[in-house]
Order: sequence, then C-alpha cells, then structure tokens
Amino acid sequence: MKIESTDQDIRNLLSSGYYRIPRFQRPYSWTRDNIQEFWDDIVKDAPENYFIGSMVVFKHGSQRYGVVDGQQRLTTITILLAVIRNRSNELGFTDLAQGIQNLVERKNIDNKPEFILSTETSYPFFQDHILKFGKPEIEVQEMREEESLRSAFDLFNGLVGGVVESVQKDPSVTNDQKLKLLQEKLTSIRNAVLDLKVILVKLDDEDDAYIIFETLNTRGKDLSLTDLVKNHITRHLKVKSASVDQPKIKWEKLLETLEGSSAQLEVDTFIHHFWLSRYDYLAAKRLFKVLKSRIGKPEAREFLDALLTDASLYRAIHEMAFWKWSKDERRIVAALNALQLFRVQQQTPCVLSLMRCFKEKKLKKKHFEDAVVSVEKFHFLFTAVTSQRSSGGISEMYASLGRRLFEALNTQAAVAVVNEIKAKLRERIPVLGEVKALFPSIVYTDNQTKQKSLVKYVLAGFQSHSVKSVAIDFDGMTIEHLAPQALIGTGDFSEAIIGQLGNLILVPSHLNTKLDDKPFKGKKKILEANGVVIPPEFAKLNDITPAAIQSRTVNLAEQAYQQVWKI
Repeated sequence: MKIESTDQDIRNLLSSGYYRIPRFQRPYSWTRDNIQEFWDDIVKDAPENYFIGSMVVFKHGSQRYGVVDGQQRLTTITILLAVIRNRSNELGFTDLAQGIQNLVERKNIDNKPEFILSTETSYPFFQDHILKFGKPEIEVQEMREEESLRSAFDLFNGLVGGVVESVQKDPSVTNDQKLKLLQEKLTSIRNAVLDLKVILVKLDDEDDAYIIFETLNTRGKDLSLTDLVKNHITRHLKVKSASVDQPKIKWEKLLETLEGSSAQLEVDTFIHHFWLSRYDYLAAKRLFKVLKSRIGKPEAREFLDALLTDASLYRAIHEMAFWKWSKDERRIVAALNALQLFRVQQQTPCVLSLMRCFKEKKLKKKHFEDAVVSVEKFHFLFTAVTSQRSSGGISEMYASLGRRLFEALNTQAAVAVVNEIKAKLRERIPVLGEVKALFPSIVYTDNQTKQKSLVKYVLAGFQSHSVKSVAIDFDGMTIEHLAPQALIGTGDFSEAIIGQLGNLILVPSHLNTKLDDKPFKGKKKILEANGVVIPPEFAKLNDITPAAIQSRTVNLAEQAYQQVWKI
C-alpha cells in the first residue's frame, strides 16, 4: 500500500484536482450546530493557520480523487464558497464571484466545465441547486440529505448576509466606502476558508481506501455499525453497470424501509438482531470485526439481499400497519403490539426468525401465533409485572432459538423449535408469589397515568379471556374506577388503592360521562342497565372497601398467572 501525505491549504487542494464522494460514503449530515461552530471557528474568531484535520483520498485518474475521509468538511467548505460567490455577484463584485467559481467549477482537460466536488448520493440537487452559478433548472424532491444540504446553504446565506447587512446599515460609513468595505469583508471570509490547513493523504487505489476508511473509523466514534457494514459490503460488490448501481439501490431501499418507520427503528440495532437471528451470538461492539471476517466477496451479495428482505420483516414486527395482516391474524398483531408496550428487545432475533419462517411457509399461522403469544405472555409476567432484569442468558437463549429457526429445513423442524421456545419460557416464568406481590403496583388514576396503556392491556386481556368467542373493540373502551377517584384521601382510600387493577374495569366510552364520579351504588345501576358485567367480588356490594379492592387485585393476579397469561 503506497501512502502519500502532504500539508496543504484548501486553496491548493481545490486548485489541483477534482474530487468525487464515492457511493460507500455517508450522506451529508452536518447539523445547524456543526455549521455555526465551523463559522465561529474560521470567521468570527479569525485565527491564523487554522487546522481542520486530515483528508484521505484515493487516485481515480489524473488529478482525480475519491474522498475517503473528510467529505463532510469538504462539502461544507464548498457550500460556503458557493454562498460567498452568490453574494458577491449580487453586489456587483463579478471578478470576486468568478474567481470563487473557479474553485467550484472549472474546465477540465477536454475544455468542458466540471464541478470540482461531485457526489452521487445527492445528485442532482447538490450540483444544480448549490454548485451551479445561476438559477437551478431541475426540480428535485428533497430527501434527508438534500434537506441537510439546503439547511447548511441557508444558514451560511444568513450568516454571510448578516455581515453584509451590518455594513449596509452602518451610518458611520459613506455609500462609496460601503462598497469597498463589503468587498473587503467578502474577500476576507473567502480567504479565511481558502487558508484552512489540512493534511492530505493520498492512496493509489480504491481497495486501499476501503481499508484506511475502516481503520480510521473503527478506532474512533465517527462511524456507526451501519456505515462500516455498508462500506464492507460495497467493497466486495463492484458495480457492473455504470447506469445502475444495484448495491447502492438495495442499501438505500433498506435504509428507507427502516428509517421510514413510525416505530423509530435503529439501523445498527436491526443489523445486530439480524445477525443474532442467523449467525452466532455476539455483543454489538464485536459484531463488525466478526462480520468482516465471515462475510467476504462470495457471501456479500447474498448477505445484502438477506438484509434487505429481513428489513421489511423487522419493520413488520415493530409497526403493525406496515404489514397486511389478515383478520384471523389479529391475535398475532396483538401479541406483537404488547411486546412494543413492554419495551423489550431481547426476544427480537427470535421473533424475526419466527416471522421469516411464517413468510417462507415453514410455520403455519397457528404455530407462529402460538410462539409469539407465548413470548408475549412470558414478558407480561417477567417484564411488565415483576420488572425482572433480563440477563444475558435470556438474550442468548432467544438468539440461539432464532438461529435454529433460521436453520430449520422444514415445518417439522421449525415446529420443534416453537415447542422448545415454550418449554424454555416456562422454565423462566416468575413464581406466583412474586406476581401476587407486585400486581398491586400496576396503578392508574388521573394523577398516575404512566401505566395507563399497560392497565388497559391487562383489563382487555382478562375480558378477552372471559368472552373468547366475541370480538371486542377495546379501542372504543375506557378505564373506569368502580370506587370513584373522589374517595382518594378519605378513610383508608389512598391513590395506590383506588388505582389498583382490583378497582378497575373497561366500559364503553359513551358511559364515561354518565358514570362520572358517582358512588359505586350509582355506577352499579348504570353498568347493569347497559349490560356491563360487574366483577363477581363486588356483585352483591353497595359500597366497595379498600380491603375488597385489595382482595380482588390478588384474585386477578392468581387468575393472570394460572389462566390468562399461562404458557
């Protein structure tokens, strides 16, 4: 590997070559804070010999380079130069504007105009709306990267405009002096940019660039797992057609699938869960090192295709509206929604594999449902009720089961894993005493709303269990306190008692205003008149006592453990 390193300023760097941001690089992502800090450092503070770090490029022809490291800074610098160019031209400083344009676009050896910095990921927006000297001609739908580029351009435009406005509004300067001062100010900003110092590292070929790219970034915090995996896969998948970059298209589709989800999915987490569902169990921080050694050129295309396919399945198990679930699959949907409510992730590699087997028809609906509902029931008792810390053992168990599902060659093998899932979860269920002790801590009142969704889930679970043959619209129901909240603070009625599950039922929302804060005796008449079943513990009572609420809460805990959420 031949490496050439030289000290340069931005003026020389832009004057001596053409730079291309290759497809494996991250999209432009500097924030407004990054832009403001850059402006303050180089313009507001105006230091001499300001060093902006190293830039790594690889040779891509005569005086042509691919940018490996430093593309965010180089793009930002080019945007600022374009803004200064535009402002200079608006004020009539055509020579200044054209001189800057020569560092943005100049004629190549074939005497054809060519932008000095080009990028594939934001084409044609970057070229037509920022680099071009004049009005843009192409309408572009602005996606995330284009929005970041536009934001940077607009912020720099405002900052440079502020400098211009301060001169124009200065009453101590004559109009003739203002023009001269404005030109000096804009020239000063231009020079501050062009005098920035950089260490330019040149490599001979693109393969070396990928290696340097990984080396530079795996030791720091700049790159995510997503960036590193994209770089590694792209390295092995050379483009066969200049007009169609299939690996790039597939990767962008993967990102679009995950980042477009309302479930706020993290691509790094998806890649980790994807790996655990198919390969060996690894901590996230070790994943790329192992992936790099296991996924080479022969495996790269299949690996990328599998990532893309599983991205849709991953989104489907986190965002129910993304998938076309049939009516007879609504119990599966309810279980997946419950896992989101419980905010657990350890099960995800296993559930991803279950979903994959279901889609590939290795599992029938009844087996898929059986497995997912068992996982839901386990985490209700283990996570939602008893709040037990999930050890690495449980995560490793789920990953192992997910991997075995992936390796299952037929339905018989997949069903055997489903049965093992249920058996292993039964072994880890908390004991009844823990559930009974902690069930009263699930509370909902007007002042304690944190567990409202969980409370509604629990009440719906009991009601569904008692009337299995009837489909109930729980979205159209509200939580009702049988002993009214107005009793809080009177006698032995604390908020913790009134808010317990033993005092709560679900009622149709139209009854809510009728019931209001009436005493239990009054509520009972309204509920019975509207066909709502009164809990058997309270059926013969005219008044509910704190002891009665606590007793029913214990009864519900036993029923939950022994019947409703039993695996």
